[in-house]
Amino acid sequence: MWRRLFLACRRCFTGGSAGEQGERRAADWLHGKLGYTIVARNWRNPRDRREEIDLVCRDGDVLVFVEVKARAAGALVPGYYAVNERKKRVMRRAIQAYLRGLSPKPRTFRFDVVEIELADGREPAVLHFANIPLFSKHYRG
Repeated sequence: MWRRLFLACRRCFTGGSAGEQGERRAADWLHGKLGYTIVARNWRNPRDRREEIDLVCRDGDVLVFVEVKARAAGALVPGYYAVNERKKRVMRRAIQAYLRGLSPKPRTFRFDVVEIELADGREPAVLHFANIPLFSKHYRG
């Protein structure tokens, strides 16, 4: 109980959880450094609220779905490897639901992972993994 209260109070002073900070940092980095347009943040499937896409962006004509993983410096499992098969299954379902709601459909889309390494007193490091295989190459959304 005390731990929950401490973490809730800490969020009040730090501006949100590590995940929220990581998502903000990733959106700022993708927009500022790479020129992506942020289309949506924390989009949830209306039919299944558990399915969430952290960031939906545009990189020119390409629609980019981004999973953000915030990690402490020296974390045992890097963010890239935290996107395991189970998480990819959830992402596939969420992306398919998002695409069903679009008209017209984008010609091209891809899945990226952005890892934010949070370190006390230093600027967070950003690692961007573009075009992670998620669908078969013959998939037609």
